[in-house]
Amino acid sequence: MAFRYLPMTEQDKADMLAKIGVETVDELFSDIPENVRYQGRLRLKEAKSEPALYKELSDLAAKNVNVKNFTSFLGAGVYDHYIPSIVDHVISRSEFYTAYTPYQPEISQGELQAIFEFQTMICELTGMDVANSSMYDGGTALAEAAMLATGQTKRRTILISEAIHPEYKEVVKTYAKGQKLQVEEVPLNNGVTDIESLKNQLTDDVACVLVQYPNFFGRIESLREIEPVVHGNHSLFIVSANPVALGILTPPGKFGADIVTGDAQPFGIPQSFGGPHCGFFAVSKKFMRKIPGRLVGQTTDENGNRGFVLTLQAREQHIRREKATSNICSNQALNALAASVTMTALGKKGIREMAIGNIQKANYAKNVFKQNGFEIVYDGPSFNEFVVKLDKPVEGLTSYLLQSGVIGGYDLGKVDPKYAGQMLVCVTEIRTKEEIDTFVEKVRAYHHG
Repeated sequence: MAFRYLPMTEQDKADMLAKIGVETVDELFSDIPENVRYQGRLRLKEAKSEPALYKELSDLAAKNVNVKNFTSFLGAGVYDHYIPSIVDHVISRSEFYTAYTPYQPEISQGELQAIFEFQTMICELTGMDVANSSMYDGGTALAEAAMLATGQTKRRTILISEAIHPEYKEVVKTYAKGQKLQVEEVPLNNGVTDIESLKNQLTDDVACVLVQYPNFFGRIESLREIEPVVHGNHSLFIVSANPVALGILTPPGKFGADIVTGDAQPFGIPQSFGGPHCGFFAVSKKFMRKIPGRLVGQTTDENGNRGFVLTLQAREQHIRREKATSNICSNQALNALAASVTMTALGKKGIREMAIGNIQKANYAKNVFKQNGFEIVYDGPSFNEFVVKLDKPVEGLTSYLLQSGVIGGYDLGKVDPKYAGQMLVCVTEIRTKEEIDTFVEKVRAYHHG
C-alpha cells in the first residue's frame, strides 16, 4: 500500500528530543505549571495501524450520500454540475495546490495569471468593469457589497429582496448588526420582488437594494424594471447572480448594476457537503478603489515582457486600517483556479450550451410534474430551479426518495412555515430524461400512495 505519510518511530522521537536537548516530551511543557495541566487520559480510541485506520474511515465515508452514487435534484445554493476532468489535474499540481498569497510576483507568475484570468472571465460574464480575485463565498460577497454601499452613500438602510437565498440574508444581517445598520426585506409578488412595495420602501436613508438573479425560488428577476427605481432614489443596485445562468441571461452590468456578486461553485467546484466555495465580486469602474480583497493587474517588466502583480489592495492590514472598506484577509485562490480552468475548458460556446441545457431540462421536468397533476408554484420564467406544491410533508418525501437512490429537492418549509409542503427542485444539465421521469414518478407514487 502507498502510504501518504511517514510514521514516526520511537527512535525518531528520541533523536528529535536529543537534538533539542531534552530527555522527555514532558520536559517540553515544563514551563506550564503542573496544576493547570490535564492529568487524566483523553477519551480517544487506541491507535490503529494505517491500513486498519484507512479501512475504518473508508467504511464511515461510504455511509454518506453522494452525487456519484445518487441522482440529485437538490440545489438551493449548491449545485451538481459537470466538472471537466482537467480541473482536478490542474489544481492538484503542487505549485497551485500548496500556494497561498502570491506576494512575490517574480516567483508567482502562474498563480497571478490564473487569478487575472478569473477576474477577466467574471467581468465578461457579469458585464462589469472590474472584478477582484475572489471572496470566501456568495453570501459574504453579497454582505461585503452591502457594506461598500453603506460606506459609499453614508446611508444606513439596506433593502433586501425576500427572494434572496435565506442564508445570504442572514449573513447580510450579521454584517449589518456590527455596523448598526438597518436591514429591511422587500416582499414578493408571484415569486419575484414586488416593484410597488420596493418603491414604497425607498427613502433617503436607503443605501442599496439587493436582488438575486435568478432568485432563490428559481424565478428571473426583471432587472430592467428594478434598476431605474433604485437609481431614481440615488441608491446602489446590487445583484447576486448565478454565474452559469449568466451564460444565457443578459448580464446585470447591461442593466446598470453597480455591484454584481455571486458564488463560483457551479464552475468546477465540488459540492463537498457545503463548502468551501468561491465568491466573486465585480463592480463598475467608479468603485474600483472601494473593492474588498485584492486585485491582480497586468503590467510589463523592465524588458517589456507581460507580467502580473497584486495591485490596489485595500486590505486593512496593508494601508487603510480603520478606514478599510472590508476586513477580508484572504481569498479562495485554489477554488478560483478551479473555476478559471472550468470556464476556459468550456469556453464561451460551452458555457452558453451548459446554461441552455439547464433551462431546457428544468422546463421539461416542470412540464412532467404538471402532466402528473402537480402545481408549480410561481410558474413563470426560471433557470434551473422551480417550486412544486405537495400535499404531504417534504421531509417524508426526501426520506422515501433516498431509499431508492434519489436526492430530492429542498424543503422550503425549513425557510418559513408558510412554505410548508413546497419543494424547491433543481435540474441541471447533467440530469437525463430517464432520471427526470423516474424522479417525478417516485414523487407521484409517494404523493398518491
